[in-house]
Amino acid sequence: MTDKPLASQTALVTGASRGIGAATAKALAAAGAHVVLTARTTGGLEEVEESIYKAGGTATIAPVNLTENDSIARLATALSGRWGALDILVLNAATLGTLAAVPVIDPKDFAKVMTLNVSAQVALLTAFDPMLRKSAHGRVIGLTSSVARQHRAYWGEYAASKAAFEAILCSYGLEVANISKIRTALIDPGATRTAMRARAYPGEDPMSVKDPSVVGDYIVRLLTEDFDTGRFDRIEG
Repeated sequence: MTDKPLASQTALVTGASRGIGAATAKALAAAGAHVVLTARTTGGLEEVEESIYKAGGTATIAPVNLTENDSIARLATALSGRWGALDILVLNAATLGTLAAVPVIDPKDFAKVMTLNVSAQVALLTAFDPMLRKSAHGRVIGLTSSVARQHRAYWGEYAASKAAFEAILCSYGLEVANISKIRTALIDPGATRTAMRARAYPGEDPMSVKDPSVVGDYIVRLLTEDFDTGRFDRIEG
């Protein structure tokens, strides 16, 4: 492996203003990729971009609300006009919603969770599929959660969204595996020090769980390997 194993590659990371998204973007840039950073928060994106440049990497920020009409299509049009191909797509952006018993789930809150965690992910795959196909080795990495497969009381809203997301990404991967170089993988980061984790476990000592950089580094290592569509990894520790 060279010092810059992802040199000359272009990556797009959603939810890149903090947490796992920011850590993954920094790790990709350190490995040589030019990283397009997307999130709603411009200030957070600028901080990540500055950190990447200070470390010798390159990045472009693209503030966007993934749930707004046509925002993803406009982003894809802008990126395709500049780069043509997309080598790496990291689908990280998600929202926790409300932890509640199923009978008291707020339909409006549920709709918001499904819009970002599922509908926006479909829109991203739709919009960036042409660019991924132009890559010599397009890779799509989706961040998921153990609750998508191991059901837990009061987590039904978030778990349903992640189960649907897994189904969408796995189906897409199978559809393109034999007609393109695109490969897909799901990563369950496990317990990680993020704002979402703090919301879900307010009494937990944040220092008792791993730093997001562990996840970012893991994703980069995966991207330097050949893997088959349908891969699923859980990061322990």
